[in-house]
Amino acid sequence: MNNLHEECGVIGVFAPKEYAVANDVYYGLYALQHRGQESCGIVVNDDGLFFSHKDIGQVSTVFDSEELAKLPNGKIAVGHVRYGTTGGNNRNNCQPMEVNHQKGKMALAHNGNISNAYSLRNELELSGAIFHSTSDTEIIAYIVTRERLKAPSIEQAVLSTMKYLEGAYSIVVMSATKLIIARDPHGFRPLCYGKCEDGRYVAASESCALEAMGAEFISDVKPGELIVFSNDGVQSYTDYCDTKQKKTCIFEYIYFARPDSEIDGVSVHEARIRAGRILAREYKVDADVVVGVPDSGLDAALGYSRESGIPYGIGFIKNKYIGRTFISPTQNERNDQVRIKLNPIKETVAGKKVVLVDDSIVRGTTSGRIVKLLKDAGAKEIHMMISSPPFTNPCYYGTDIDSKENLIACHHSVDEIAKLIGADSLGYLPVESLSELTGYDGICTACFTGDYPTAVPENISKNRFERRLSER
Repeated sequence: MNNLHEECGVIGVFAPKEYAVANDVYYGLYALQHRGQESCGIVVNDDGLFFSHKDIGQVSTVFDSEELAKLPNGKIAVGHVRYGTTGGNNRNNCQPMEVNHQKGKMALAHNGNISNAYSLRNELELSGAIFHSTSDTEIIAYIVTRERLKAPSIEQAVLSTMKYLEGAYSIVVMSATKLIIARDPHGFRPLCYGKCEDGRYVAASESCALEAMGAEFISDVKPGELIVFSNDGVQSYTDYCDTKQKKTCIFEYIYFARPDSEIDGVSVHEARIRAGRILAREYKVDADVVVGVPDSGLDAALGYSRESGIPYGIGFIKNKYIGRTFISPTQNERNDQVRIKLNPIKETVAGKKVVLVDDSIVRGTTSGRIVKLLKDAGAKEIHMMISSPPFTNPCYYGTDIDSKENLIACHHSVDEIAKLIGADSLGYLPVESLSELTGYDGICTACFTGDYPTAVPENISKNRFERRLSER
């Protein structure tokens, strides 16, 4: 809710016989729309021929009934919803990316951020590579293509590619006959797969998408694992498993993922409930009602209410036709959306001392406007609780935080932030309690602690490849 950009979402389908696989992907992308609202795309494999449609916009606008009907039945398909953490928002950066090479066709979709993308692209360009986009996904596609010319199979080419990549990547790759899914050795971003009653296998960034496609969950992809779906069955490669320490992004549980998803065996909903309970134990507030900021603050607010005994109330009505606030590219547009996205329920807050629960504070602008909405609605006091620690460091693994200069916690104390946003008090989730949300220690907390699992890249600007073009 506070000017963070969400991740991307990927979908893959493999059917034993010809099927309306585009429809499967369409339903899956709808379920993952929260992970990216800039652009989306679907590529269908019809007996080795690839048919695709992708464009800027949300799933409902890019794929009307006419466009969806143009995609044929097939046995394999991949799809993608995008918010780009590398590269600008233009059609060349839409995914899945397609490649025609000497050994066949390939389509690839990626969720994450390759932290060594800048050096990899330099190396590839010096060897003669020509890039048509400014996304790090094209770098992955180029290396897979290069390795495929030497490898005996597409899966071996992807495995070879993994040794060059640093950072976060959960990918789906489609060849003429196979669907391949892979997750980076740290497991920064989620990826799972399931099976439908008729034998179709489906893969997705989150388990909620499997359910939308009518599949029963089978397993999360292990960090470093590659899985191949083909006419020969399902084959798992674990060459890179256990080679790195697991570091799943904790913000998947706090904000990015849908609450009805499970990641690595942990319910997102329950993780957020636990965050609220921890806040209630840490900050005992004399209040009349607990309200959450839709959507990712609601579960934590419920947890705070249960632990504290303070009644839970519905404090806002959310306009369902407005995307996540921070998807707008400029601050003025974000401010405009805050005004039309949330409307306070006066009967819940008027004359009351309110505990307001949200997932994060980045710049503080959005939080200030939300606090003002409640005070204008008659709230007597606002005690704001944040279900994450303060952001103090940039992220190199997919969350769009690329500079300390815009992070309010880098320049102000907690008390100062409370005054700036107009709250009577402010509490953050203690960083040492983050592992309690998941029940395991294999989480990435770098944006809160500065403890990075990989080397810090030399150039972190989201639009670094556009900038390089303008400098020449």
